Amino acid sequence: MTLKCIAVDDEPLALQLLEDYVDKVPYLQLVATCSDAFEATAVLQQQEIDLVFIDIQMPGLTGIQFIQSLTHKPMFILITAYEKFALEGYTLNVVDYLLKPIALTRFMQACNKALELYQLKHGQGQAPAQEAAGYFFVNVDYSLVKVMYQDVVWIEGLRDYVKIHLKSPAKPLMVRSTVKNMEEELPASKFLRIHKSYVVAIDSISSIRKNSIFIGDMELPVGETYRDSIAQLTKRNI
Repeated sequence: MTLKCIAVDDEPLALQLLEDYVDKVPYLQLVATCSDAFEATAVLQQQEIDLVFIDIQMPGLTGIQFIQSLTHKPMFILITAYEKFALEGYTLNVVDYLLKPIALTRFMQACNKALELYQLKHGQGQAPAQEAAGYFFVNVDYSLVKVMYQDVVWIEGLRDYVKIHLKSPAKPLMVRSTVKNMEEELPASKFLRIHKSYVVAIDSISSIRKNSIFIGDMELPVGETYRDSIAQLTKRNI
């Protein structure tokens, strides 16, 4: 599946970054880059576009004014350097709202949300393309690293980073992200949040006790607020 998209920003460097990021997402096809909303209007009149990445503050017509002007709207991901515009953007039912400077991991999450919404609208299920393919991408040392779901054992939160523990003997992957962001990106059918600092691969769980989950000899704590999830998994209280 491919989503046709355009990027709209009056800053050339910001536009180049969006172009580079889009090129890294397998299911996105960049149809055009536009320096203002008027160029974007011309593109939308010429062909069908699924997704628009658009800066809010632009001369002539802002990103929000542009969205409001359209009768038939594609999906939108808003981009800005100012958090104060977030609420106004969400009243327009945009897919996501990205703050500059945009981290690649955060960009990928927004794209996955757009793909899932597209699939829901077109009756193609809820799973993003990566889940169907059995993998996801993470940003490690300025490169996108492909990680197979089946290779992940558990994920550990460390302040502004997460450590992805793998089945292979290779050392864990250190990714600049949060446990919450990883939980939102990973399929709930394969992974379970058990603690504010831990997400585990369900297939890797060997046993469960009242306050712990065991992965082989490794014991991980179960947070009080996540015990209901464990109960649903086991169909019994622990």
